[in-house]
Amino acid sequence: MTDTSKLGMRVRKYRETLGLTQEQLATNSGLDVGYVADVEEGLVYPPVGYIIKLSRALGQRVGTFMDDQFQPDPIVVRKSEREEETSTKAASNQYHYFPLGKGKTDRHMEPMFIRIMPDEAHETSSHEGEEFMVVVSGKVLIRYGKEETVIEEGDSVYFNAVVPHYVGAIDGPAEIYAVIYTPF
Repeated sequence: MTDTSKLGMRVRKYRETLGLTQEQLATNSGLDVGYVADVEEGLVYPPVGYIIKLSRALGQRVGTFMDDQFQPDPIVVRKSEREEETSTKAASNQYHYFPLGKGKTDRHMEPMFIRIMPDEAHETSSHEGEEFMVVVSGKVLIRYGKEETVIEEGDSVYFNAVVPHYVGAIDGPAEIYAVIYTPF
């Protein structure tokens, strides 16, 4: 079973437990009903901002949809053991996620390594919480509200995620470490 289908099954399970239809979950999360259906069918692995919206609408913490089993502290993820969780249907496959906190069931942050491919859409998102990122390689465009900033290898950015924002690679692929905090 893929991480995409596991996430979809968990979304469906919590939605059904709450007695919500896909339409109601879409409304509560601010997502398109077709997109919610694709997530539940395991056709798409949503970007982190969408996972946050789904988790909020379902009254769950973000990690609920990404974890398989509990692991005792400390959680160590060797570079050679990182496992990708990425959309299987997304047109651009812009973001390739490698969660770094899986198994820590009581966590409040989502640490990730993310490989970002260039895209043309530059679609913004927003959600409760904060984000912190460090560029490992490449150049990253940060659109925060109406401001645009380019950060490069070794640069970091920290911001309130409720402000509409976009994070994208420019001039080729980029790699970042990101920590996303969402209050519960």
